[in-house]
Amino acid sequence: MLRSSASLLICEVLKKPEGNKKVVSISSNFDSGNIEIVEASNHKDIQLKIGHDSHSEFLQWFHFRLQGGQGLPCKIRLLNAGESTYTEGWVNYQACASYDGKDWFRVKTAYDGKELVIDHQPDYDSVFYAYFAPYSFERHLNLVNTAQLSSICKLHLLGQTVDGRDLNMLEVSATSKPEKNIWIIARQHPGETMAEWYMEGLINSLLDSNNSVARALVKKARFFLVPSMNPDGGVRGHLRANAAGANLNREWMEPSLEKSPEVYHVRKKLTETGVDIFLDIHGDEAIPYNFAAGGAGIPSYNEKMAKLESEFVNKYMEITPDFQDTHGYPKAEPGKANLTVASNYVAEHFKCLALTIEQPFKDDLNNPDPHKGWSPERAKNLGSDLLPVIYSVLPKL
Repeated sequence: MLRSSASLLICEVLKKPEGNKKVVSISSNFDSGNIEIVEASNHKDIQLKIGHDSHSEFLQWFHFRLQGGQGLPCKIRLLNAGESTYTEGWVNYQACASYDGKDWFRVKTAYDGKELVIDHQPDYDSVFYAYFAPYSFERHLNLVNTAQLSSICKLHLLGQTVDGRDLNMLEVSATSKPEKNIWIIARQHPGETMAEWYMEGLINSLLDSNNSVARALVKKARFFLVPSMNPDGGVRGHLRANAAGANLNREWMEPSLEKSPEVYHVRKKLTETGVDIFLDIHGDEAIPYNFAAGGAGIPSYNEKMAKLESEFVNKYMEITPDFQDTHGYPKAEPGKANLTVASNYVAEHFKCLALTIEQPFKDDLNNPDPHKGWSPERAKNLGSDLLPVIYSVLPKL
């Protein structure tokens, strides 16, 4: 279900001879929209609140539309930013904006420990603001439907989500006897939209008949790709939860059809096919770098796993300067890994290379872009760059 309409008219009397009034409105009743209006009688002090994920305490994702603000200096205050799930995510953060829903750029944003304040004078009458560039359910459907047109790609329906949406998987291979099975899933946390932008870049490259690395890979391996694990959360405007309020990346030990059917269906299929490489694509609110989190801390972690992880990361850094291993998550102590997390669960149960790939909501500080920050375009490029990394480590599995 979409959030109920959140729209309020703001009147600004312009100093024109004809005495016309400028009407400004805020709305969020659309795919991935999320905002609550507190006070908006003055464009210089628009007061809003971020809504919680349904049936959950998670609070961070916002996406709304401002109309009628062309030429007006708008100050937008997100009053409860200091109560969000990851307050460190607001430090040095710049909000995303777009006039057409396609080209996204960053706008002046400040955080004082309580409120997130967006200062922007729109150049056009309508402008969208979002935590990160959204990836709509319509675009998701177009992605998987277009992919199935390739002769080496099959589209599978794994099951239904809590809200009854289709959970789709792409199977890509050019051989009937694959040597390895490669699983890549994304967007368990729906607000981490950079994950599906990453998948779009990966899928487009993998299906490109002119890409020699892709052609070589699909002759040896079989790819199983789930571009969006949480379509309900995406449409509802959630940060981390599905429609039942479940954090899917904490459901891998005991998923259920009632609470976490998305994980249930994917885990069932993964068990049927087996897995040699497993990658789970995410975004991190606080850390302004791209990095990988490995399986250190799982009970069966060994030298071979550690070596494979190191070779994977080193190759990724060789391919693109947008990937690094200096900044990331601390490694879990031996035997202390959280096995409800997808990559840890898979690494432990299938004794394979399993990693979580994280991208920033902010910018990549190794290669900053003041205008766009980390963007859909760069996420797609990072996804495309994954293919030579897999090609490099495949013989070593």
